[in-house]
Amino acid sequence: MRFRLAFLTFLLPLSLAFAQETGSVHETERVPLKEVERGVYLQLQGGAWYLLEAPTPKGVKGPKSFGHSLQIEFGYDLGERLSLGVILLGTFNPASSSYRGQSEEGNASGGFSSLTPGLSLKVGLVGFGDSQSVQRTWFYARAAIGASFFFPKVLLPKIDYLANVGIGVEYYTRLRHFSVGLEASGIGLLRAGTFGFAITPSLRYAF
Repeated sequence: MRFRLAFLTFLLPLSLAFAQETGSVHETERVPLKEVERGVYLQLQGGAWYLLEAPTPKGVKGPKSFGHSLQIEFGYDLGERLSLGVILLGTFNPASSSYRGQSEEGNASGGFSSLTPGLSLKVGLVGFGDSQSVQRTWFYARAAIGASFFFPKVLLPKIDYLANVGIGVEYYTRLRHFSVGLEASGIGLLRAGTFGFAITPSLRYAF
């Protein structure tokens, strides 16, 4: 009798601990995984960057310039449709030796690059569900603005203001942290009165 009582006393804590552990496992299994991660994100975006006219002094017609861009964006999703981000955009535009930019003495020529810190706002317009009714494909509109610093400074000494407005499509992959996209946008350097367009694919990771 004493042996049975001692054995039961030993088994009771073990059975309670096992039941508690099993319950917590079931509770964990009930928590559904997000099919699409949203929140803090990091995005890389780059591609073709075309200016109808390179910046020049007022009254002087600038040459066309086909270049490329690379942008890094750090932002946050405010729900499913709205995203705010801080961007850092780098561009490079080649030009012939006859291009003198805005240099006052004409002592510089050729290609130029720029670095633009700024802000971005993206709005999801319409989303399409997959076979499991998860909205993975989104068409969106995006606007960005920033201050552009040019290099070499001798060629383009003045800071300009960049405006960028575009539309694009983004697909949220089954690797739920990742999405890929493609965007077409119009670009404008406001002080120089120079306009153009950009075609840029993107890769995004949501934390």
